[in-house]
Amino acid sequence: MTRIAGMASNRGRNLMHLQDRRPGGANLAVVVSNDPDAPVLEKARKRDIPTEVVEQTDDMDRFEHERAILDALEDYEFDLVALDGYMRILSSTFLDPMPTTLNVHPALLPAFPGMDAHEQVLDAGVAVTGATVHVVTNAVAEDGTLLESEVDAGPVITQEPIPVYEGDEESDLKERVLYEGEFKAYPRAVRWFAEGRVDVDGDTVTVDRDDGGAFPERRVATEDRVRELRYGENPHQDAALYTDATVEEANVVDAEQLNEGAKALSYNNYNDADGALNLVKEFDEPAAAVIKHTNPAGFALDDSVAEAYETALATDPMSAFGGIVALNRECDVETAEQITDSFKEVVVAPGYTDEALAVLREKDNLRVLDVGELGEITETITERPIVGGRLVQERDLQDIGVDDLEVVTEREPTDEELETMVFAWQTMKHVKSNGILFAKGTETVGLGVGQVSRVDAVKIAAMKAEKDAEGKTAEGAVMASDAFFPFPDGIEAAATAGIEAVVQPGGSVNDDDVIEAANEHDMAMAFTGSRAFRHD
Repeated sequence: MTRIAGMASNRGRNLMHLQDRRPGGANLAVVVSNDPDAPVLEKARKRDIPTEVVEQTDDMDRFEHERAILDALEDYEFDLVALDGYMRILSSTFLDPMPTTLNVHPALLPAFPGMDAHEQVLDAGVAVTGATVHVVTNAVAEDGTLLESEVDAGPVITQEPIPVYEGDEESDLKERVLYEGEFKAYPRAVRWFAEGRVDVDGDTVTVDRDDGGAFPERRVATEDRVRELRYGENPHQDAALYTDATVEEANVVDAEQLNEGAKALSYNNYNDADGALNLVKEFDEPAAAVIKHTNPAGFALDDSVAEAYETALATDPMSAFGGIVALNRECDVETAEQITDSFKEVVVAPGYTDEALAVLREKDNLRVLDVGELGEITETITERPIVGGRLVQERDLQDIGVDDLEVVTEREPTDEELETMVFAWQTMKHVKSNGILFAKGTETVGLGVGQVSRVDAVKIAAMKAEKDAEGKTAEGAVMASDAFFPFPDGIEAAATAGIEAVVQPGGSVNDDDVIEAANEHDMAMAFTGSRAFRHD
């Protein structure tokens, strides 16, 4: 465990932040102040951290005061010294016998050293400031005078950039740099020391980087706000849309809205439109998706987008009311006329004919988005913010073929069933877990989405196929499951619905029982060997 001697002259907010977060298991062994009234002392005591006060009296010079601090620290064991608003420049008298001493500076060094960093930043008119954690080095001459050029001149451990906004005042920068810069950079530096990854050799600092493979150890990302939204998921939530100008893949953020005068897209519209577009990108054949709450209400491939849309809509026309439509081909007038037969929120496509646009524009508040040529999928990472951090993962780009399927039942799937399995599995990636999808050919028949019980998802898919689908039935369909069946009950429910073939990951401890149930019902079953969970 790395123990820290903290030194502060005022509130010591960084020190308390370090103690509360304990980066790398580090904790404060003692807090020293040169001011008996410094608020940091009371904060430390409330956290059961020992404190010491060493005032500089009138009869003390700088070096005597530093020796007094050394005496006060003599009974404490620590591996690192951390300064936080300690209003004294330190000399070799203190620094030489001490372990590495760190300080956090409220600007980017070496550009803006000294006490008035925020004023310097604003006067310079720069767009970016930040926080710097650096090693404290001697800045005092032998006669006790300051060496101004050596103040804040120690080697840098890490920095955190912070934007400077138009109209900022010093107080704005002070708070933003503290909470968004110092509170990130200081714990990071201390964690590196606690993990034994930092080597300080004179003016040189070496940090052993952690090889995270596809994921960098530290991410610094900026995005520009392009518009404020009417509201978030609900009217009581404010929301905004930001853009990442580096993204080349076709996307709804940069899509042109072709029907001027229609109301702006909402948070939910963007979220659903993104999900719909990502689904149709999966396939080379003409594809149409109808999405509600980021889940497919229906999806199909066909010889044209008009035929694909008609078939997709028939999966669940009731749920499609107020949905999002995505196409992977130019929208023609036949497709546009079908779309406008019932209420839809948004249409997303890589282009529209003039005749199609004329039809779509007759609906005042149907938002029409042109994402341009779909091209290649280039974004390989997805992320989701959570309270306290951000989850980052590789995008689910698995793309299976018939040869990737492992048949595990006595009955071999027909060629048509194999092709449907592939279609169903690629579509399954876009269904919220626990998810079940019934399909025939290259069209959905029924979906059970977002359930906490897999067998319930099967029953819902069966119910949707029989109750809500138009001209479709689960009888003779293929079932896809985004994860393995833990028990045979899901297969029993599928058999009752008329399912004749199943594609699923496999890997359950009860696979043998599940396969036996499929054999008893003369079902064909294939394993993909990979899962397709989707939780957001």
